[in-house]
This record gives sequence, structure tokens and C-alpha cells, in this order.
Amino acid sequence: QVQLVESGGGLVQAGGSLRLSCTASGRTFSTDDVGWFRQAPGKEREFVASISWGGGDKYYAESVEGRFTISRDNTKSMVALQMNTLKPEDTAVYFCTIVKSAFGKEPLGSWGQGTQVTVSS
Repeated sequence: QVQLVESGGGLVQAGGSLRLSCTASGRTFSTDDVGWFRQAPGKEREFVASISWGGGDKYYAESVEGRFTISRDNTKSMVALQMNTLKPEDTAVYFCTIVKSAFGKEPLGSWGQGTQVTVSS
């Protein structure tokens, strides 16, 4: 059973950048598609970005397209989410998990603790 751990969150001013990391323990996830999701206070968890196991296919929510970039390094069992031009509405707890497919975005794995991202105006 692979466990994914998120890190890299923090407090940043609007317009700033953060880089989130998702690492695996238990087993490698180099053959799994992985997605990032987020949940803001009082809102449902929503899809942010996903990447195929080989890194060739990437998908983004419309709200982050052009600002966020998902990438992975399978040699390190790591998936990253580079977030630029952050907005206050990006404030949320960010989670990573294995998805059924990068295109379908259906989460398959369990949810970890997530990492808090707070963007001040």
C-alpha cells in the first residue's frame, strides 16, 4: 500500500509562488497516475491537476491553467506542483493521491494530511 505525503505549503502574498511536493512511501508510484486536489474551508474537495505515470499527459483545472505546473521524477518517487501567480482564492489544503487515470481524475488512494497553502491579499 503506497502512502503519499504532501509538503511545501505555507503563507505567501498574492502574486507569489510555492512548490508543493508529493512523495511516496511503502512502494514506488512510478506506474501510477497521480493527481493534486484541494479543499478550501466550507467547500468540497476539487481537482487541481493530474499527471500520467510517464509524465507525458497532464491535465489542469481551468482555474489554475497557465499558473500551475505539475511534474514528476519517478527516480525519486516524487510529484511536484509548481504554483505561480497565486491568488487568495487558491487558499486551501492541498492533497495528492493516486488517480484512476490522469484524464479521468478519479481518486483511488486514501487521503493524507495535506499541506496548507494560504495566499494573503
